[in-house]
Amino acid sequence: MAVHAHPDDESSKGAATLAKYSAEGLGVMVVSCTGGERGDVLNPRLQDKSIDVTALRRQEMANAAAILGVAHEWLGYEDSGYHEGEPDTWELPPGSFADLDPEIEIEALVRLVRTFKPHVMTTYDENGGYPHPDHIRCHVVSMGAFEAAGDPTRFPDAGEPWQVSKLYYNVGFSMKRMIAINDAVVATGAEGPFQEWIERFQGTERTDPFDRATTHIDVVDYFQARDDALKAHETQIDPDAHWFAVPHEIEAAVWRTDDYELARSNVETETPETDLFAGVRERLAV
Repeated sequence: MAVHAHPDDESSKGAATLAKYSAEGLGVMVVSCTGGERGDVLNPRLQDKSIDVTALRRQEMANAAAILGVAHEWLGYEDSGYHEGEPDTWELPPGSFADLDPEIEIEALVRLVRTFKPHVMTTYDENGGYPHPDHIRCHVVSMGAFEAAGDPTRFPDAGEPWQVSKLYYNVGFSMKRMIAINDAVVATGAEGPFQEWIERFQGTERTDPFDRATTHIDVVDYFQARDDALKAHETQIDPDAHWFAVPHEIEAAVWRTDDYELARSNVETETPETDLFAGVRERLAV
């Protein structure tokens, strides 16, 4: 179960992993906490058109799920919108995902966990991957549901208890990965697609989330599914953007993996791992 803040997050963070496990016959579910109603239209080809963003984003999500071969559920909350500045200055829309009591949202996710019964969950770290209020709340709700789903005293009306075995954080925008791919592209004589991002990052004191990575999933065979799923979110991505400027053969040569940080485990495992189900498969085989 991959828990994300908005539709399109599942396609920009770990999509190839979802496609890989689905192709191997494992049940995979994406949960979108919000409908992405307050997301801007980022594709210049659509910005001058009159569109129903809410309805279109729901259809985009259905299309992406079909490409990845995964099930999908809406947690049912309203997008809080992006906010600049420190969190204590954010003026959140009343009733939006990040504005509500998280216990209500945790119970909603617990219901899905107890119904789907995943062995593994993925979500964002305590910083939300980046400081969007919905991403930070997604972390809070995911962690709360991971802890509560197996506890019969918590939310007893939300289904039979189910203990998830492992929880991971997506290691999304790894600077080490971007530098490796950028350098490989530059070595061919082409312009580095991530040069601006790298320079911006190097001018800050931010740490690279890859420094905390424990688990590396070889997804080289699923790069195309990842790209196609992201392009399905046409309001959110320019198909000519730098996301798609890197030839797959170059990416495969320097960075074959989706990367994760193991945050919680109820099974024995050793890091570094090459499988999100390390330790789980062994327990189920007993």
